[in-house]
Amino acid sequence: MKFLRNYDIDIIKLKDGKHSFSFEVTNDFFKFYEAEDWVNGANITVTVNLNKTVSVMEVDFDIKGTVGLTCDRSLEEFDHPLELTEKVIYKYGPMVQEISEDVFMITKDTPSINVAQLIYEFILLAIPAKKIHPDYLDETDEDDFEEEGTLIYLSEEEEEIGAEDSDEDSHQEKPADPRWEILNKLKKKD
Repeated sequence: MKFLRNYDIDIIKLKDGKHSFSFEVTNDFFKFYEAEDWVNGANITVTVNLNKTVSVMEVDFDIKGTVGLTCDRSLEEFDHPLELTEKVIYKYGPMVQEISEDVFMITKDTPSINVAQLIYEFILLAIPAKKIHPDYLDETDEDDFEEEGTLIYLSEEEEEIGAEDSDEDSHQEKPADPRWEILNKLKKKD
């Protein structure tokens, strides 16, 4: 819990207007969240710009830096650059609750807000699902896809239109497997 206090913003002392805060995200941050298995280090600066008014606080997060990842293809470690901005709104109300993923309700006497969890989630969502070392980015996945073939999806409407266009007498379905004959007989009774 002491670690989380480094990411507190004392809002009760702030006057209405714009305020700026800066936070450092290092490897210790990810160790706290037990994410050091998939993050090999971090050097990230988070600038939090807070605009406080009578009824609401708009909080903009500007996240810049690098996070160490392991390539899914080669298992080599590399630094992945991060540069993103996110926005969260805190509204004053009768109780503390999360209204949506980017809108929170707090009471007027809330002494501080902690932004550590939000920073963690923003960074987590910015990391690509498929982590590829920059040396291997030229090898596109499209080449692999073309070698395996192309998938085509048809809706039932397209299949029905195609069946109407063809001559029903010349187009007779023959089941590929004799086990389906019983089901086809049931289908023909309807």
